Amino acid sequence: RIYMDKYHPGYFGKVGMRYYTLNKNKYHNPIVNLDKLWSLVGEEVRQNAPKDPSTAPVIDVTQHGIFKVLGKGQLPQQPVVVKAKFFSARAERKIKEVG
Repeated sequence: RIYMDKYHPGYFGKVGMRYYTLNKNKYHNPIVNLDKLWSLVGEEVRQNAPKDPSTAPVIDVTQHGIFKVLGKGQLPQQPVVVKAKFFSARAERKIKEVG
């Protein structure tokens, strides 16, 4: 112990302040890009979507444990409703362009 105190001062003891309400997953925010969005609902829903133009398929990404939608990639020219907690500006713009 004398060796540690002599050559490595500060090795023992407490350092810093305690964070009583520490929540390790506070910033947990899984993402999905637009090009992977249709893979969440399956090919069958995408094939049946253009048959009835009055209704748009609803893709709820929160059911798959994803909270944010990012705007990488392109969406097919089919109207779609996407539900998520957060959207990037580019993703929001591209979803609105599609309908």
